[in-house]
Amino acid sequence: MEKTETKYIDLFEKCFKYRDPQKIMEMGFYPYFRPIQSAPGDEVVVDGHNCIMVGSNNYLGLVNHPKVKEAASKAVLKFGSGCTGSRFLNGTLDLHLELEDRLAKFMKRPEALVFSTGFQTNLGIISSLVEKNDSVIIDRQVHACIVDGTRLSYGKIYKFAHNDMDDFERLIANVRNMNNRGGILVVVDGVFSMEGDLINLPRLMKVAEKYDARVLVDDAHSVGVMGETGAGTAEHFGLIDKVDMTMGTFSKSFASLGGFVAADKDVINYIKHRARSLIFSASIPPANAASVIAALDIIESEPERRERLWENAHRMQKEFKDLGFDIGKTETPIVPIVVGEDIDAFTFWKALFDNGIFSNPVISPAVPPGQAMIRTSYTATHTDEQLDRVVEVFARVGREKGLIS
Repeated sequence: MEKTETKYIDLFEKCFKYRDPQKIMEMGFYPYFRPIQSAPGDEVVVDGHNCIMVGSNNYLGLVNHPKVKEAASKAVLKFGSGCTGSRFLNGTLDLHLELEDRLAKFMKRPEALVFSTGFQTNLGIISSLVEKNDSVIIDRQVHACIVDGTRLSYGKIYKFAHNDMDDFERLIANVRNMNNRGGILVVVDGVFSMEGDLINLPRLMKVAEKYDARVLVDDAHSVGVMGETGAGTAEHFGLIDKVDMTMGTFSKSFASLGGFVAADKDVINYIKHRARSLIFSASIPPANAASVIAALDIIESEPERRERLWENAHRMQKEFKDLGFDIGKTETPIVPIVVGEDIDAFTFWKALFDNGIFSNPVISPAVPPGQAMIRTSYTATHTDEQLDRVVEVFARVGREKGLIS
């Protein structure tokens, strides 16, 4: 009897078959991993030609601020280029403790804890707090790091329709009825990173309190931007004393890299000793920590930066609306142009890029299917002349593509 040879599945088979990016490359519309050949800022050099940047998260325009760069340079000279270990063991510098103290005061919370990235911050918070009998409820449009954080937890995961507080209340009531043995963590973005809309935090907090749930607000795109002093979404709505935890990142308004969570001392103490993404990751380098401290100094001493940011944001919202573009429900410096199909977003992006505008095409699954968009975002340092050019190019290309008349 002839022996049948067993055919095993090759793990890399999916890689060999994956050709979606190559198809877009062949069409000449591939927009991702474009190398920038200059310092990041409101104007950049890409593929050898100048572009106005409306695709960054440099909201307060601090990434090239002399004081920020000087602070980073001094920290490297004093502490070296890295910490060679995790915060838990040998990687905590007095610079990290100074930063955490400054962040807690800035956020008007008892304590703060710094992680190596914003992504790791949400992974660590959620996975350490949500245990076997617990539940975690998230908005359907939350950032990928929140989704991954829920997957790393041992709790049950539930999602409610985007910013729909009636659906949220229905869902949390059902969760409480099904499971009274564990706690509930609700996680939302303060500002949603693609759409630019704000969570309905006042209603969400009322519902969460009704069902004894704890709330984590991801303020990656809110800190430095929202609120009277830039402390984020909770400050904007006057709810700092109600929100249980706020996380933020350093890669947006703070012009650096890393993340943090601000909360009560006991909560921070628990996360500090249980979050695997903190304990088993090297701490942020001295230059990153020092640059955030310098950015905080500027944010606190120059409120006019935030005022200018909002002038630019409101102007661009109005300009695009008046032209007839669909900008969704944005209330922030993130102003999306909803295009529709993925391929249309790619062709629109390419036409903008060819005309010297660097923007971000966003397709599913980052947004729902059929809701592909060009994501634009604005800074405190964009000039009127730069914004005039952005409006002129979008208007011309929009008409050519049939998006506006």
